Amino acid sequence: MFTKLITLCAILTTSALAQQPSLKDAFQGLFRVGAAVNQRQFEEKDPRAAGIIGAQFNTISPENVMKWEVIHPRVDAYNFGPADEYVAFGQKYQMFIVGHNLVWHSQVPRWVFQDDKGAPLTRDALLARMKEHITTVVTRYKGKIGGWDVVNEALNEDGTLRKSQWLNIIGEDYLVKAFQYAHEADPNCELYYNDYSIENEAKRKGAVDLIKNLQSAGVKVAAMGLQGHDSLDWPTLQQQEDTIDAFAALGVKIAISEFDVDVLPRAGRGNSADVSATSAGGANPYVNGLPDDIQQALARRYADLFAIFVKHAAVMSRVTFWGVTDGDSWKNDFPVRGRTNYPLLFDRDGKLKPAFHAVIQTARKK
Repeated sequence: MFTKLITLCAILTTSALAQQPSLKDAFQGLFRVGAAVNQRQFEEKDPRAAGIIGAQFNTISPENVMKWEVIHPRVDAYNFGPADEYVAFGQKYQMFIVGHNLVWHSQVPRWVFQDDKGAPLTRDALLARMKEHITTVVTRYKGKIGGWDVVNEALNEDGTLRKSQWLNIIGEDYLVKAFQYAHEADPNCELYYNDYSIENEAKRKGAVDLIKNLQSAGVKVAAMGLQGHDSLDWPTLQQQEDTIDAFAALGVKIAISEFDVDVLPRAGRGNSADVSATSAGGANPYVNGLPDDIQQALARRYADLFAIFVKHAAVMSRVTFWGVTDGDSWKNDFPVRGRTNYPLLFDRDGKLKPAFHAVIQTARKK
């Protein structure tokens, strides 16, 4: 009986959505619109979310199943099952499929940086391990995955390179090597650098220099991934435009790669997506629902940001939301666990929010 009720809800939700213009159709000819999907969704165990994904989006990214700790948990073992299902789901719905990610400082097993005795690897040994991983994963999905986040979050807030194990052992050229290995494995695949808080001037300058260094080494970067973990008052619209302009000037496209708008109070400033960061305490004011004034503020915020994306459509490749419904969002547990957030276009029941309609209106004004 419970399964029948879920299926009925999915049918009703999909039917209601069918009466509205979809996001992918509204922005056709401008840029792709997509979502990050979790394992229950791409296995279609969450039929309501799967219905929304198929109806609304034309590109998908994986939340976790392609991160090193999941897809390559042991030195001699790959776990391709979930990633294979993710790719099959994208093919079923004729999506542009994004791979996320190949090289990151987080969610990577400790053994990656150690030899069989637990001692730190040499530069050459870690380069060989990186190449083997990238070559194996990218080759498996060659011709299926259209673009890869090759390196994720390599910068500090001041624009300097993060002191990761990749940097400490290999040196600054680990970024160039990662992109070269990915290109060798699939020369036709788009390659991206992905990071958060790039709208802040110091970090933006660091990212611009990073892209320039890659280009100087002969690396073709297809797009700069701006994660877009925004709030109601950050970044400013001028910061958003300046950031798009800065990378467009380098000849790369812009991907808003992990988009959401936080409506809850934050302990700090900016839009850090550092998964190692935590905040003690924290207000949770909207447990019983989002007040109408905040709902409308969220709609205006999304409309303002999408108006900028539409204005710069010539250099925009995609806008990908990090999640499908409010209930799926990581923002419910970051930077404070157990709060109730409302950062996306679909509510916890899969219903359209005012922000959805506000976003659609920006496409009609193109």
